[in-house]
Amino acid sequence: MGSTLIIKDLHVSVEGKEILKGVDLEMSTNQMHIVMGPNGAGKSTLASAIMGHYRYQVTKGTITLDGEDVLAMPVDERSRKGLFLAMQYPSEINGVTNSDFIKTAMQTRLEEGKTIPLFKFIKEYDKAVGDLKMRSDLPHRYVNEGFSGGEKKRNEILQMKMLKPKIAILDEIDSGLDIDALRIVGENVNTMKSPDFGALVITHYERLLDYVNADVVHIMLDGRIVRSGGKELITKIDTAGYDWLKEELGIADEDDFETETRRVALGTCAVKKQEE
Repeated sequence: MGSTLIIKDLHVSVEGKEILKGVDLEMSTNQMHIVMGPNGAGKSTLASAIMGHYRYQVTKGTITLDGEDVLAMPVDERSRKGLFLAMQYPSEINGVTNSDFIKTAMQTRLEEGKTIPLFKFIKEYDKAVGDLKMRSDLPHRYVNEGFSGGEKKRNEILQMKMLKPKIAILDEIDSGLDIDALRIVGENVNTMKSPDFGALVITHYERLLDYVNADVVHIMLDGRIVRSGGKELITKIDTAGYDWLKEELGIADEDDFETETRRVALGTCAVKKQEE
């Protein structure tokens, strides 16, 4: 049985400034949803709010996964329930090897008393490393320390492949990738699509979508999803940008306040403000 993520009338503020102004989105496993939009539209804010970044205050609306209230969950529970965020700016963790990091994360998802068979873990890990064309010494390297930008992005996808979430939110995983790394990342994401896995892919660049087959494309402007459709929207944006849609909807250019808030690690939990 598949899983469904439903976002209704989501409003999110950062440091008193409203970024999301009523986002509605529904997606399920076995689907690839693409979110596009200019800088400052609210794309990364949406990703952070779903996963529980402590600086992003949900002031109105709901997020549910299979009927459960995501906003009531701390970050670690959101992960155990099947949500995953591939971050735009992955952090470095000195002293923790990649293999230990992944194995520990996988272990926390198991029932108490169960362990991951070592041989099975090594086999799956080595296959994922090979699929992503990463260095063979990856298991022994500290998490993202000394990694190139492209290696960090591929390491995020490796974590996703190992953890096997229900719904993955991929926040601009294509930024900073050369054409070969882009193809490798895109193809690995695309091959994961199944009745047990779906992805919400946030991107600026149409080139990633040469490798990820989009089922639904959403255009985000001024903190809202203003248009949803099929691949024809990708073609339109590629040829005409976003100005035609801004003019049609009477939307002024956004500022880029959102970018200033991105490079902060996840904290405890996005908190829904109590209504007075």
